[in-house]
Amino acid sequence: MHTKKKSFMDNLEETMIAVILGLMTMITFANVVLRYTIGTNFGNYLKENFGINGGLIWGLETTSILFSWLVLFGMSYCIKITAHLGVDSLTNLFRAAMRRKIAMLATAISIVYAFLLLKAGYDFYANFANLPATTGKWFPSGFEEMRATSYRGWYEMERVPMLDWLRFIEPAMNEGETYDKLPRFIPYFILPFGAALLLYRLVQVFAGLARGTRDTLIVSHEAEDDVKEAAAKAAQEA
Repeated sequence: MHTKKKSFMDNLEETMIAVILGLMTMITFANVVLRYTIGTNFGNYLKENFGINGGLIWGLETTSILFSWLVLFGMSYCIKITAHLGVDSLTNLFRAAMRRKIAMLATAISIVYAFLLLKAGYDFYANFANLPATTGKWFPSGFEEMRATSYRGWYEMERVPMLDWLRFIEPAMNEGETYDKLPRFIPYFILPFGAALLLYRLVQVFAGLARGTRDTLIVSHEAEDDVKEAAAKAAQEA
């Protein structure tokens, strides 16, 4: 039996979530270890040769960025695997065909929400990426005219250092000036990208509901199963 090879988009969230969790763990673990080296010979060596004094000064800000990426990737991932919790007490009163139509309606509303989130995310990101923001209050009607004051790619993070292998972006984004810290448009890219990925997964769900290959947008019995498991465990202990 031949298994269907997964595409890049099929594995995107799982891969990124695994990488982000790994990086967060390593950075946090390193900071904990370094905190206990203060006053030791190893700690003095790190301070004199690398300027590290009891921890990575950029560690907290980096883990905060990574956590934001984790949340936004997790948002679309839970749509893909039907892990978002919901209440189906009302929809269960209807027949299966009607439940599927209700799920399609809920998904359509979610698609509109994701589109609005994408517009807001892009407009916020454009402020840091030398890009024109969209016009229109709710739905984009065009792009704003770029002025000299609109180019703000020079905004930097507070503590995260600039990576040398990214310096090729300086001529295009910072008029050739060097970055001391990581420019904000790099970590902020997750805002429009995460919203676009959410929109993509919701469209996939809607298509699955329309074809009949998917029954629902949400999972509704996880909490119920946990309650039953807790009750059974309590009964055993009693």
